[in-house]
Amino acid sequence: MVKQANVRNYLLRGMSAEDFALLAPHLVPCTGGKGDVLFRKEEPVHDIWFLESGICSLIAISAEGQRVESGIVGREGFAPVAVVMGSDRAPYEGIIQLPDHCWKIRLDILLNAIDQSTTLLPFLLLYIQSLSTQIAYTALSNAVHTVEERLARWLLMCNDRIDAQDMPLTHEFLSVMLAVRRPSVTTSLHVLESNGFIRSERGCVTIRNRAAMEEFAGDAYGPPEREYERLLGNH
Repeated sequence: MVKQANVRNYLLRGMSAEDFALLAPHLVPCTGGKGDVLFRKEEPVHDIWFLESGICSLIAISAEGQRVESGIVGREGFAPVAVVMGSDRAPYEGIIQLPDHCWKIRLDILLNAIDQSTTLLPFLLLYIQSLSTQIAYTALSNAVHTVEERLARWLLMCNDRIDAQDMPLTHEFLSVMLAVRRPSVTTSLHVLESNGFIRSERGCVTIRNRAAMEEFAGDAYGPPEREYERLLGNH
């Protein structure tokens, strides 16, 4: 059985020992490859995923099939969150964008643990509030910031959730994440690279100067991160 001190997911590490003991016997280690679908839009959910590494994109899909990333989840959280609040399905799709290791637990087991505990649900709701903040600021950023600022924000958010500075990302994938055409992604990557923030090679982006890129991103980056720290930083 996995020990709490050995997990890397911030929520699993930060919850009380009593709550973790309810989940630990049922946590199944899994690995996800790029493009793997963890859950599909409006289909019944059977498993919950606590990521240890890598990134899961939450993809909103229109009736016509247009796709845009509404949020990301890494080792700071779990997905999908809607099922913890009473729904049996998610309103978006969860796709691995950077390969990951994660813990899987059956939804019915998690809900049973919530019924047995007075502290587990309030703790998980803090993360849901944090994710809601991230999704809201993604919408704001899409409306008011330049593509270059949005790309800087997105790369910083990814960098927060992984240990490496190198991220295997294609222009095509970035265009979906930012809801822009591929030429706009190419131009924006050139801007960030010419400023010395990143190095962009075929299928890979490397962070070179994170502090300078944070300054460039300005208020596009930061509020959701501060909200997470406010809600869960002491756990």
